Amino acid sequence: MTSTERLWMTHEAHTRLQDELVTLRSQPGIEVPDDFMDTDDNLVEKYLARQARMRQIQDLLSNAVVGEDPPDDGIAEPGMVLTVRYDDTGEIETFLLGVRGAEGPDIDVYSLQSPLGSAITGAHAGEQRTYSVPSGASVPITLLKAVPYGIHAPNSKSGAA
Repeated sequence: MTSTERLWMTHEAHTRLQDELVTLRSQPGIEVPDDFMDTDDNLVEKYLARQARMRQIQDLLSNAVVGEDPPDDGIAEPGMVLTVRYDDTGEIETFLLGVRGAEGPDIDVYSLQSPLGSAITGAHAGEQRTYSVPSGASVPITLLKAVPYGIHAPNSKSGAA
C-alpha cells in the first residue's frame, strides 16, 4: 500500500534515498531452489527486508516535494524547522518537520505521523499543544519558532557541489 500524501524533503535527503535505492537494486537476488526447505531462512529474510525497503524508498520518492520551502509564515508544517519548549521541563528542542528515514546528520527530523509531529502541525508561534508519549503521559509543548528549512540551514550554499 502506498501513500498519496505529498512528503517534503531536502535535496540532500532525496539524493541520499536515490543512492540507497541504486545500491539496493544492484545487490543480487536470491535463487530459491526447488527444495525450499533447504533455503537459508536468514537469507530469505534479508532479501524480503531489502525488497520492503526498496518499496518504501520508491513510495517516498514518488510522493516527494523536494526542497520547496513552505511560506515563511511561522506556522508549523512540513519543511519548517521548529523550535519547541517542553513546558514541564523548560527544555528547548529544534527539529525539522519532514520525512523520517530520509534525514541527514545536520538536524533531527520528526515526521507528521510521529506523536510530536502530528500534535504540533498547524500551530503558530506561542501556541501550546499536548501530545501523548508511549507511556500514555501527556506532554505540553509550546511552539517558539517556525522557519523554512532553507532559511534555517546556515551551512546551505546555493550551487554547492
